[in-house]
Amino acid sequence: MKMRHVRALAVFGIALVALTGARGSGGGGCDNHSSSGSSSSGGGSGSHHDNDDNGTSGGSVSGGSSSANKALRDITIDTCAYDAATKNLTARITIKNDGVLDYDYDVTLKFKGTSATSATATTNDIAVAAGATKSVDLTTPYPGTGDGSEYTKCEVTRAGRS
Repeated sequence: MKMRHVRALAVFGIALVALTGARGSGGGGCDNHSSSGSSSSGGGSGSHHDNDDNGTSGGSVSGGSSSANKALRDITIDTCAYDAATKNLTARITIKNDGVLDYDYDVTLKFKGTSATSATATTNDIAVAAGATKSVDLTTPYPGTGDGSEYTKCEVTRAGRS
């Protein structure tokens, strides 16, 4: 093989690595989330679990690699509780926009009870600038007659960004 062929192959190899990225098993591309996140045998979902003031409830957010799921991965549930003063179920979420574009987020959150009970809260058009973080409270009237202790978890069931 002539020296010019060796040089041509070396240049081609370097260009290929530069264009596809040399990130190990994660593959290439420009999207920081393309190979991140945790996965499980249940279909590739990541979770964020945080406890409220009394340590009995938490929240979860699932997300994959599609565009719709990127909004889910930007959301963390900070608290999930019953507010006795207002008789509402309340949750505080934090949205972290690590992207380079500003986004408006739409979020639907489900309050899950110990039995088959549930309640939902929705908020729309939460503006989060690129690189910023914003916390928002979601509330819904308490549908029960007790003290709200049957609602132990919160889960983001739908999220979108535009």
